[in-house]
Amino acid sequence: MAARFYVVREDILPEAIVKTIQAKEILKSGKAQTINEAVEHVGLSRSAFYKYKDGVYALTEISREHIATIAMDLEHRSGVLSNVLAIIAMHEGNVLTMNQSIPLQGYANVVLSVDVSMLDMELEPFLQLLKAQSGVRRAAVIAQG
Repeated sequence: MAARFYVVREDILPEAIVKTIQAKEILKSGKAQTINEAVEHVGLSRSAFYKYKDGVYALTEISREHIATIAMDLEHRSGVLSNVLAIIAMHEGNVLTMNQSIPLQGYANVVLSVDVSMLDMELEPFLQLLKAQSGVRRAAVIAQG
């Protein structure tokens, strides 16, 4: 059975789950060097932390982990950008933002923020697929969270 996910308001979550997220944030920030320090800081047992740590995440943590910013130089001709967007959709990517410059010397720079969490292939082969499209002069991941 596929994993199911829910968005739940913090104030209705059990205390152990909230404290697990807090402990993970303390570890990530560097305020605690060990799990033991982090769970002591928030008042959580280590067993509860280990029970929930791989199953709970702050919503901002999830959304940042699966966004790739892709910069491309595209030939200034009809259909090139449309084809790129169709390929992204075909492989289950979701364009979140798009910025395009005015074409100069026959090329336009396009920067896309793409949610790649549902991508049906790894990011590097996907990038190679974009680069191989007619009219795509350059494509590179310039940021990934």
